[in-house]
This record gives sequence, structure tokens and C-alpha cells, in this order.
Amino acid sequence: MADYKRLTRSRTDRKIAGVCGGLAQYLNIDPTLVRIIFLILLLIIGGGLLIYLIIWICAPEA
Repeated sequence: MADYKRLTRSRTDRKIAGVCGGLAQYLNIDPTLVRIIFLILLLIIGGGLLIYLIIWICAPEA
């Protein structure tokens, strides 16, 4: 079977639901950077909250 990475919400690196921590693990980047990107998307475009909620609902907890 193919070995692949799966997007999950973090149990250890979480502020609200573990979405940013899980996404940072998946992308191998700093969780603070992911949080800043979501904040910028929220303030400038307004889509950050919608994207966050979709990932929160769809991604299982690790």
C-alpha cells in the first residue's frame, strides 16, 4: 500500500481546534506562520475563517 501523509488536526500544538498545528505538520512549516497566514486571510480577504471551519470539520483529530 502507498505510504502517504494525511492532514489531521494536532492534539499537542493547538490554540483552538488544532487546525493550524496540523496544517503546519502536514506542510513541514512553523505553526506560527500558518496562524499568521490565516489571520491575514481573515483580515484582508475574509476567507480565512471559512477555510479554517472547513478544515476543522473535515480533518480528523490525530
